[in-house]
Amino acid sequence: MTTLATTTRFRAYVRLAKLDILDYYLGVLVVWALLPTDLRFDGPVLATTAVFLVGEVVVMAAMVALDDLTGFRDGSDITNYAPDDPRRRLERKPLVAGTLTESQVIRFAWITCVVGATLWLTAIAIAPNRPPWTTILIAITYFFSVQYSWGVKLSYHGFQEFFLAGLGWAVVLAPYGLATGEIHADVLVQALIFGMGPLLFGVYSNTNDVEGDRRVGRPTVAALTTPRGNMWFVVALSAFESALILAAPFLGAPWWFGLVLLPTILMRINQLRVGFADGDILRARRLGIRTHRVTVVALIVVNLL
Repeated sequence: MTTLATTTRFRAYVRLAKLDILDYYLGVLVVWALLPTDLRFDGPVLATTAVFLVGEVVVMAAMVALDDLTGFRDGSDITNYAPDDPRRRLERKPLVAGTLTESQVIRFAWITCVVGATLWLTAIAIAPNRPPWTTILIAITYFFSVQYSWGVKLSYHGFQEFFLAGLGWAVVLAPYGLATGEIHADVLVQALIFGMGPLLFGVYSNTNDVEGDRRVGRPTVAALTTPRGNMWFVVALSAFESALILAAPFLGAPWWFGLVLLPTILMRINQLRVGFADGDILRARRLGIRTHRVTVVALIVVNLL
């Protein structure tokens, strides 16, 4: 019985940390492919990147745990993950499902905050390069992650969508800077494209969660605008991502960059159709996750070739 209880609790913590959502962590693969050939298997570079990645996982675990705690306390998660909604998996929210207590979640969040900060400081300390902008970027990313839904609750004061993209940009630019000490236009545009991926399934989540967010005053674009206004916002984001892809060859990417990433553009169009023409927002969100992963594979192929 004790073993079963321990296993159940362990699974609850895994769900609390959202370890099945790998999409931000895929940034390290893009970074590795972006590196000059002589650095891809360099010992200090690999060690720095690995420590940064583990720190990223832990910091993200702290962020989503605090987000769950806030969502449980203000009632938005209970609304958005209601038991009568068969399309939402209640077990993904251990507080709502009752598999973890508030004190357990708070303890988990504090531990992961401390461990995550320690790991990122270690990555900076052992890095082959430590340009000031990289250290500042990591510090800002840590602060915004921890304060996303806790403390000053940044996501409750607007710009939540910008954070979703900015986090994706940071987890590419920061480890690349620690490895090389520099940044180039083609690296910047690929980081921007990578960051658009989490954003373009996050805005579909916000569209689905609009009632709960409005109830607690969380000012996402979906909550602040009309359904039509929100639709055009998502269309604009999708168009911006496509524009980045098409502009990449003018910023140092090969001329055939857009051809390799053409599936991303086509999948975004299909995502818009499913989400707003067919009205299946959660399916569109799943398509967004799939599209992001296809994009990551395409970026790796481009960089290795």
